[in-house]
Formats: sequence, C-alpha cells, structure tokens
Amino acid sequence: MGTAAKIVVGCDHAGFPLKQALIERLQEWGHQVEDLGVHSADRVDYPDFAHPVARKVVEEGALGLLVCGTGLGMSMAANRHPGVRAALCHDVFSASMTRAHNDANVLCLGARVVGVGLAEAILRAFLQGSFEGGRHAARVAKIENS
Repeated sequence: MGTAAKIVVGCDHAGFPLKQALIERLQEWGHQVEDLGVHSADRVDYPDFAHPVARKVVEEGALGLLVCGTGLGMSMAANRHPGVRAALCHDVFSASMTRAHNDANVLCLGARVVGVGLAEAILRAFLQGSFEGGRHAARVAKIENS
C-alpha cells in the first residue's frame, strides 16, 4: 500500500480495541508503528495520550493516529500543538480531502462512531492521500500564522 510511513498512535480506554485492530492493519500494510498507549481498557484521560502523539508528529515529521470514543477530545487536544493539523473523520471522502486540501498530519477516529471496517477504509484513504499544495498552501499557512 504505497510508501511506508511512520505512524505514531495513541488512544484512550474507549479507543483501545479499535487502536489495536488498526495497528495490526498498519503493520500488514508495511508501516512503522510507534504505539504510545494505552495498552489496556483501563480508564484514562485522552489528553494524556493526545499530547505525546502530537509532539512526536511535530518533532519527527511523522503522521499520527488518535482514537477515543468520539474522536472529538483527541482532535481538540492534538490541535493545541502548533504544526499539528488533526482531522476527525467519519468517512472516506473526508479523510482523503483533509490530506489533499488541509495537509492533515493526524487522523482522529471515534471508536463509538465507526466500526473496524469503516475505520480501516478511512485510515487507508488518509494514508494514500497527499497534499495538493497550490491554492491550499496559503490557506494551510493561515492556520499556523493565526
């Protein structure tokens, strides 16, 4: 599946089962995965995992994957970091477009919103997408320079 990438992954307790399934798929697709947790379904706070993933994405130029119950909390926490453009996606089209038009570098998913099959399709579209630049570059720059 395309060029292998480094994917930094994190989740909270609600996202743990989906994260595990997506890590397996990422590895099957040949990607290098760094799992920052959680490593069980014990209750945790999502910012404790969103922030380390966001930092790694910025520091290493990696892509990120964050999973919580809705994906909302993870996306809010990750987007607090300059250089992170975290996108909450519930469909394949949005995942593809956020890479093409927004240069998104973190995909957020809601484990209580999408099932494993749809999550895999969304993840595939996100990873296969690439930034188109052009007229979108100035818009993305405005995100960082606000």
